[in-house]
Amino acid sequence: MEIFLVCIALLLMILGILGSFLPVLPGPLTSWAGLLVLHFTEGVELSHTFLIVSLVFAVFIYVLDYIIPAIGTKRFGGSRAGMIGTTLGLIIGLLSPIPFGIIIGPFVGALIGEMMHRNDFNKALKAAFGSFLGFIASTFLKFIVAIIYLGFFIVKLSEHNASWY
Repeated sequence: MEIFLVCIALLLMILGILGSFLPVLPGPLTSWAGLLVLHFTEGVELSHTFLIVSLVFAVFIYVLDYIIPAIGTKRFGGSRAGMIGTTLGLIIGLLSPIPFGIIIGPFVGALIGEMMHRNDFNKALKAAFGSFLGFIASTFLKFIVAIIYLGFFIVKLSEHNASWY
């Protein structure tokens, strides 16, 4: 049973890292779920304080994930159409065989969204850039938190494995 729980926790950690890039998965929250599953294995000690603090932090990052792109978009004069275009561009960029699609897709999507909202290319380009910067900042933040949670996972698991010897 313990190996099963460790495998589930590892799967959640990997999904958490992927969720940093995929808009359908809440990256840090999924990684935190991996830490929670690890907590229920025999011999791995994660304090309740650690679990609560890391959960609050994951929820905070989850909320920021919606605020940061909006700030970037609004700061550069963007609209809701630009934010929607960014998300659609990300999905298309992930699914397309284009190199660096995850980077190109959100920018092009934001630009198309802004062009649909207003016909001024220069304003649309500026707003698309703001939307893109917000998306990149948000994604980077989620990725860093998911990697930190993976680090906690590895340390706790290695401490547990060291006690087996």
